[in-house]
Amino acid sequence: MIRIAPLLLAMLLPAAVLADDPQIIEATAQQTGDSWRISVTLAHSDTGWDHYADGWRVLDMDGNVLGLRELAHPHVDEQPFTRSLAGIAIPKELSKVQIQPRCNTEGWAESVYVLPLTCTSC
Repeated sequence: MIRIAPLLLAMLLPAAVLADDPQIIEATAQQTGDSWRISVTLAHSDTGWDHYADGWRVLDMDGNVLGLRELAHPHVDEQPFTRSLAGIAIPKELSKVQIQPRCNTEGWAESVYVLPLTCTSC
């Protein structure tokens, strides 16, 4: 049994090291007329072009994509960092949206950030 445990640990360790999803620290929403501006603060252990947070998307609560913010380069020395996306059309009946970050090696994170919306023109 003692010999199996180190082998099992060696097999599981790479999966744990690779499971490095970007984390959303904070997000805000600002309504401007009929559209919204979403600002997202992300943290991720960017190492350079080989591994970095490369985007985030705004989803309704059913998972439909409302907007996508591509991140064009790594942010190795800027952590956490904030980027915004303006002009997002969010249906008036929605009171919250989901934000899902993405990593260039692992793809879309499993966890999402739920952002409540406060409609100023309702």
